[in-house]
Amino acid sequence: MAGDEVVRTAADAAESVIFSRFDVDEVDDFDVTVTFEDDVLEVDVYLNAPDGRADADRVADDAALAARAAVDDLLDG
Repeated sequence: MAGDEVVRTAADAAESVIFSRFDVDEVDDFDVTVTFEDDVLEVDVYLNAPDGRADADRVADDAALAARAAVDDLLDG
């Protein structure tokens, strides 16, 4: 499995969660950092959405979990 595919899958899943919970104009800034080295996945999600209708910290945590789950599905598939 190519590392680039794993990283892309994780990042796409995280962004999908963020923008399923916030409108684009509610998000001031976000960053999804994904590394996959030596079969170790690290995901860090930063989200700044002060005017959003959802809790940004919770959404960031959910986005990171979704990223990990998407990679698990990819690697198990």
